[in-house]
Amino acid sequence: MTLLQPFIEFGFMRRALVACVALAISATPLGVFLSLRRMSLVGDALSHAVLPGAAIGYLVSGLSLVAMGIGGLIAGLAVALLSGAVSRYTHLKEDASFSGFYLGSLALGVTLVSLRGSSVDLLHVLFGSLLAVDNAAILLVGGIAATTLLLLAVIFRPLVIDAFDPDFLRAQGKWSAPLVHGLFLMLVVLNLVAGFQVLGTLMSVGLMMLPATSARFWSRHLAYMLGIAMLLAIISAFIGLILSWHFSLPAGPAVVLSAAVLFLLSVLTGPCGGLLRRR
Repeated sequence: MTLLQPFIEFGFMRRALVACVALAISATPLGVFLSLRRMSLVGDALSHAVLPGAAIGYLVSGLSLVAMGIGGLIAGLAVALLSGAVSRYTHLKEDASFSGFYLGSLALGVTLVSLRGSSVDLLHVLFGSLLAVDNAAILLVGGIAATTLLLLAVIFRPLVIDAFDPDFLRAQGKWSAPLVHGLFLMLVVLNLVAGFQVLGTLMSVGLMMLPATSARFWSRHLAYMLGIAMLLAIISAFIGLILSWHFSLPAGPAVVLSAAVLFLLSVLTGPCGGLLRRR
């Protein structure tokens, strides 16, 4: 009962937990596919790419949820499309293309926020304010989670085929590989925008990738990996919020740090390639 007491007594703790659970259900499956496609760092790049659009929304409307969300979505999609075009029409690989765009995006976003805001505003944009999540943010995150699950169900089969055998997907002819890849990147950007509203641009990718990477040490079966990743993300959110409450830690980093600890435990003890199991 002591563990549940903060969530029973305080609405802001419940809202924070609900927002994290919604992100866990929608973002971590995308993290699993990013990991399978060897695109783990692309999620990090896109999380930084969201920042300039969010900063422009902040300059126009202040800390407006809608303006910053729309700006972040446009900026993230623009960087994804530009990086894909550069890797398609030049000799650069996609990861190198993403790294070039995201470093510039991060610097531009921080500069734009600093032009008008204070250091407190900059910290809010970079690290979020999980305990200040309101009903509007929950509706946004919940809507993005529902959209993600529906669209992921539609493209699940071609996405799995593209992750393991892209030549077979092209041979089938039912789905275009660039279309599947584009829809997938759009879902990643959408979830990073949702995560940005809750955890900030620097922390949002943590809840997407750490549980997803951890799940690979617990199962080789894709369906189980997806379920384990979501479960680990929910556990991380719960533990992080409890630690934040009892030890006065910043909530967003505490959630991601909990996910990092679970990742370390998975690396050590996971039955599918864990270090201690190998020895």
